[in-house]
Amino acid sequence: MAYTQVSDIQSPTDYIQKVYEDAMFVARENDLMSSLVTNYTGQGIAPRVSSVYSATTISALADSDDLASQSFKPTVLSTLTPSEVGAQYLITDQRMESDAMGVMNAAAQELGFAIASKIETDIIGDFTSFTGGTVGVAGSVMTWGRFFAAVAQLRAQKAPGPYYAVLHPYQIHDLASEVALAGTMANTPTFGDAVMTARFFSQAAGCSIFESSNIAIDASDDAIGGVFSPMALALDVRRAPRIERQRDASRRAEELNLSAVYAHGVWRPKYGVKIISDASTPTV
Repeated sequence: MAYTQVSDIQSPTDYIQKVYEDAMFVARENDLMSSLVTNYTGQGIAPRVSSVYSATTISALADSDDLASQSFKPTVLSTLTPSEVGAQYLITDQRMESDAMGVMNAAAQELGFAIASKIETDIIGDFTSFTGGTVGVAGSVMTWGRFFAAVAQLRAQKAPGPYYAVLHPYQIHDLASEVALAGTMANTPTFGDAVMTARFFSQAAGCSIFESSNIAIDASDDAIGGVFSPMALALDVRRAPRIERQRDASRRAEELNLSAVYAHGVWRPKYGVKIISDASTPTV
């Protein structure tokens, strides 16, 4: 249904549905990380456990040699524990009566951006738990050499592809400043995901490079990016984002309550490599 004027909005259910649909569209268009990691869905809040088995040894056999039994028991590697997140807007009757479409559009935009940013920030925060290696140190400049070193360390872990790198825009700026390598960078590949295409920077060494301003910069102006396989990280959605309305008659207002239940974390931590570098605000 297309809303063209205030009178089109027949009931609170109409505008809640519009806000929800528009907010989820904004969220999908702004959440990069969900497209780059392993995704699970389920119900409830029971933790999801990742297990690995001991490596099998293949031995040479002589004629009539008896095979020796080897242990085949799982070891818990990672645990994803779901939790609930949420936010609430209070929209007064006066605001709705004055500019219904403007209020709904603003609410949808802000709620969509908020949930997308929350999910992406949570997943990016798991970069610090990568165990596949570390490249760079605090205060160091981000270079293509460090990027290639991170990819090499990831390959040494026998991590399955595809490979992704997610860096802060200021780290990307340092790479872009190394113009000598510009001719070796690949053109934008075709992604089925609009946000992946929009935030794609380059591709090198078989690794697609993206930028995210949701990477935190610490008090020393350093940032931690990551090069990883999708198996390094996981997002487990138990209840997709939803928006519920509740009338607050004493305040002549409507509450818009957004909530979601999900878990996130490292899944195969050795399949990710940290990149630490300076992320001072560029001036040239």
